[in-house]
Amino acid sequence: MATRYAALLRGINVGGGRKVPMAELRALMEGLGHGEVRTHLQSGQAVFASGRGDEESLADELSTAIGLHFGFTVDVIVRDHAYLKAVVEACPYPAGELEPKQLHVTYFSAPVTPDRFAGIDPDAYRPEEFSLGDRALYLHAPNGLGRSKLAEHLSRPRLTRGIVATSRNWNTVTKLVELTGG
Repeated sequence: MATRYAALLRGINVGGGRKVPMAELRALMEGLGHGEVRTHLQSGQAVFASGRGDEESLADELSTAIGLHFGFTVDVIVRDHAYLKAVVEACPYPAGELEPKQLHVTYFSAPVTPDRFAGIDPDAYRPEEFSLGDRALYLHAPNGLGRSKLAEHLSRPRLTRGIVATSRNWNTVTKLVELTGG
């Protein structure tokens, strides 16, 4: 039986470079043998079904295929429906009371521990706040991500060294749960 997954591509179709047309991405994924391939928006989300591999091997396979096809490297995180749903259910903030632009999830390719973020003084960024989950970081930015000083600080390379990190707004987070739900 096939498992339904979401593939999160980091840093594509923003600015002028690293263009990945969604129709080509779907065809590439189908060529890898995945079924029920759909893309969401132009910013690097695809859902698919696969009866082989695990999240890490599927991410590596897709990243390699994208590199060969498009000529540039793209970091990919693959997560199954159960994980995506658990991330939504574990949200420490009142998602139903917030505008989607105020809540974001950063997905990590591996577990992260609080000591990675120990140098951040939470009081310096209030009313913004963050919380760690299972291979995820929740960011509550009341004034939106574009104005968030905390988001800027959290994206510094030293905090994400050795792992892949990619963020999605709450609308996309919940839509991926829906799309992978089958």
